Amino acid sequence: MPDRKARNIGIEVPLPEKSCNDRNCPFHGTLPVRGQIIEGVVVSDKMQSTVIVKREYLWYLKKYERYEKRTSKYPAHAPPCLGVKAGDHVRIMECRPLSKTVSYVVISVEKRGEER
Repeated sequence: MPDRKARNIGIEVPLPEKSCNDRNCPFHGTLPVRGQIIEGVVVSDKMQSTVIVKREYLWYLKKYERYEKRTSKYPAHAPPCLGVKAGDHVRIMECRPLSKTVSYVVISVEKRGEER
């Protein structure tokens, strides 16, 4: 792979050590990122260059005056330079639609999951 310089995407995230030729990479390609940033855990990495990120959050129920735990799953594009695997804690950011379901891209890996 050619040694391409990573570009600044506009937020405070560490730049990846490896480079890639993915045109949908926010660091080495031309994909602009915008909107919300979500943190979650990768639950599946079986698709080609796409991962499923699961986010847990608390939702307040007014009737019972307490919170319940809810989850959401987001399909996100995983650039090859980040090396995302199942079990990793990642941050994803909104981007333009890349496919029918994918509108997020992984921007950083916060913590690596357990080795298999």
